[in-house]
Amino acid sequence: MSLAVEPPTRFAILAFNAGNQLAVRSDGRRLDVAFQGATPAEATAALAAGFARHLPPAEFFTAALDGTPYTTSFTQVSDPPATADLVFLSLDALAARTAELTQTLAGLLRELDPYLVEIPYLHLGENDFIYKFRPAQERNVAIYGQDALAGALYQSQLCSAIKALARQHERSAAAPVVLDFGAVQYVIPSHFGFCLGVKNAIERAYETLAENPGRRVFMLSELIHNPFVNEDLLRRGLRYLQTDKGEPYASDGRLAREAPGEPTLWDTLTPDDIVIIPAFGATDEDKRRLVRKGIAVYHYDATCMLVEKVWKAARAYGREGYTVIIHGKREHEETKATFSNTRRWAPAVIVRNLDEARQLGELVGHTDAATQARFDELFAGRHTPGFSVAHHLGRVAVVNQTTLLMNETLGILDHLRAVYRNRFGDETRVGGSAKRDTLCYATQVNQDALSRALAEPLDAAFVIGGRNSSNTYQLFRLCELKLGPKAFFIQSESSIRSPAEVAHYVYVGSGAGRLETRPLWSDATGPKRVLITGGASCPDGIIQQVITRINGFFPADKLRRMEDVLHDLGG
Repeated sequence: MSLAVEPPTRFAILAFNAGNQLAVRSDGRRLDVAFQGATPAEATAALAAGFARHLPPAEFFTAALDGTPYTTSFTQVSDPPATADLVFLSLDALAARTAELTQTLAGLLRELDPYLVEIPYLHLGENDFIYKFRPAQERNVAIYGQDALAGALYQSQLCSAIKALARQHERSAAAPVVLDFGAVQYVIPSHFGFCLGVKNAIERAYETLAENPGRRVFMLSELIHNPFVNEDLLRRGLRYLQTDKGEPYASDGRLAREAPGEPTLWDTLTPDDIVIIPAFGATDEDKRRLVRKGIAVYHYDATCMLVEKVWKAARAYGREGYTVIIHGKREHEETKATFSNTRRWAPAVIVRNLDEARQLGELVGHTDAATQARFDELFAGRHTPGFSVAHHLGRVAVVNQTTLLMNETLGILDHLRAVYRNRFGDETRVGGSAKRDTLCYATQVNQDALSRALAEPLDAAFVIGGRNSSNTYQLFRLCELKLGPKAFFIQSESSIRSPAEVAHYVYVGSGAGRLETRPLWSDATGPKRVLITGGASCPDGIIQQVITRINGFFPADKLRRMEDVLHDLGG
């Protein structure tokens, strides 16, 4: 009896440029895999003949095409092709030219989808970050004062003096600073306003607009959760592909659902366009769409490295066999990106707060169908496909949306450890260690600094930031616990209409809220003490404008001059 002979394996190398376009070989009629051979060395030699400079090919998959196994590697190239028969085409362009593709090329393209999100980052190691924070001396501070509008939005003599005085250390809170204007005193936490991730994203956006005057520049969604920053960028030519909830915009500027028949901006993208990924990161689904369109992703990825730190922790937990519990808001861009990234490595479920963690904890250790049905009902749309209570809750680890309160995440961890200790006698089934702390130090130090400021005697507190800013809302919650109705969540000085009328934003959950008019105080007599802070996406200029607005409620002869207050600060 004769044994079937296995066909010999062939080796293919797919070479992508910085725009994620694939190099293919064209004879004018057919498009074929550019680099292949009977051995890895033969395929690599073909690659070197086409591109002298390239990354070492990295193996990704083996696929059987017409019975022949093709072991396929990816590489990145930066030079133009050495021969005229090599051309770069986007994956979408190749999909539109199926009649011209050889069977081998068509077969390999069908296998690409699971790996598309890795193509832009082939040059990075697993532990490298997409974009590290710039040190202070490399920050592009000029963009914050490039014209009068930017200067009014971003610049503040008061805030600069406070930060110079109070921030000896970026990661540790100090005592608050008191600005004494005579009739009113302002208590300012040592840490407030822009975090490093936001500064990075803003500078990347303005720099990209300035460097590409002839190209369309898009942001995937809102750069940060501050309407004034986003409006200033729109004024300079930036456009958004979708809302912060993922709703696409039509080419005429309306929401796609309000413009039937109008192409979406996504549909109009070409490889010549630029799309910036905001500080929150992007879902794998959105990154795949950008890669397929031949859009450069890595160079314009402004994902905060502390968000990416969460993704790396989730990957490590997944490899160790843990199910990942994400403490976050399901509607928030960051949590959606973290969930999308995590599902590549582990089963995952999103919990909003301690109450939901308790609901999840009640299901641990049960294997019956009723428990699974209860899970499916409680966490619908917030878990990975095929999530099994019986199989996936044996060991869990917690990561978090970086903008939430630290104590809430720690409370969830403590509760889950108690559940596993009581159910199994083994709290080590809940993973976590200081080395994998996924709390954002910038969020935490703002909260710590605010807590120190709240220990002062206060008549009111204003927390300034975008209505959809999660970290700003968490700061407001801390103020509300201390001051009740004298704590106000506002967007800018325009929210303070008079001493008797403040437009306070009430967040009701799931990204929704309403405005509510509240009185500040009924008179402007006697010295008032007002706490003012800003969320991580609040520009310094707005904080100073709020101070100026409140000062306007007092007689001028009762107020100290700004110059004298700055002198007190050493400014």
